[in-house]
Amino acid sequence: MKILSRTPPLVLVLLSIVSVQLGAACAKSLFAALGPVTVVFLRLSMAALLLLLVVRPNWSSLRASQWRITLAFGAILALMNLTYYLALQRLPLGLTVTIEFVGPLAVALWHSRRPLDFVWVLLAAGGIALLNPFNGEIDAQGFCLALVAGACWAAYIVLGEKLGGALPGVQGLSLAMTVGAVFLSPVGVHASATIAENYALLPVAFAVAILSSALPYSCEIEALRRMPKRVFGILMSVEPAAAALIGFVVLHEVLSKTQILAIALVMIASYGAVKFAQSDGVVSTDL
Repeated sequence: MKILSRTPPLVLVLLSIVSVQLGAACAKSLFAALGPVTVVFLRLSMAALLLLLVVRPNWSSLRASQWRITLAFGAILALMNLTYYLALQRLPLGLTVTIEFVGPLAVALWHSRRPLDFVWVLLAAGGIALLNPFNGEIDAQGFCLALVAGACWAAYIVLGEKLGGALPGVQGLSLAMTVGAVFLSPVGVHASATIAENYALLPVAFAVAILSSALPYSCEIEALRRMPKRVFGILMSVEPAAAALIGFVVLHEVLSKTQILAIALVMIASYGAVKFAQSDGVVSTDL
């Protein structure tokens, strides 16, 4: 996909954010009929099939080290999507993404080098701290599932850079997504009757696969080739605001003032990180 390699990394990340949140909104609309676990399986399997047809990776040429990173990334991909959708079933889209941001936040903190970076990290952490399950305003199980999804997101960022360096283009992604779909294949077998009964929803599931997996992951893998993990992790903090907006417009999810404040803190952290990263040359001028 040469068009991805010619696109500035910042544009790739923003495109990924909008695409994945639209996909999540579409996916949530399928939960009542199919359930979140079945939707995850359909999303990964359809996206994997699409990428395999487009990329046509050479399976036989992979070395043992390339297989190891592919298998690890595929497993994380499956677990991240599974826990995210289970959390999304219990929480509004904007809150799910905000809590999940603990993963990129941890990556950003780990790779910080300047005192100023910790200001943005602390602002984002303050926003997440406002969203706690102990005051009864949000579902505790959904909160915990979103935290697990966030941990997987952190691993996704780290492993994604390694995968991008180990395999050219999006070959690694297509193979890893296939691995993730294989991990979830028992779900597909178990839910085959449900899928058959709701075959009319398969076009929507295919749209979810493109919007939530094939397009954003391809963009992110390419962006991670040319963008430091620390900057990528903090830049992705804009996603809660995009999720809240799309959740409101598409799913009619209304958030409280405290929840909006939490998202605003994360947005401020994202703006500061990107602005000062560009000014001191941490990110390439391609941005």
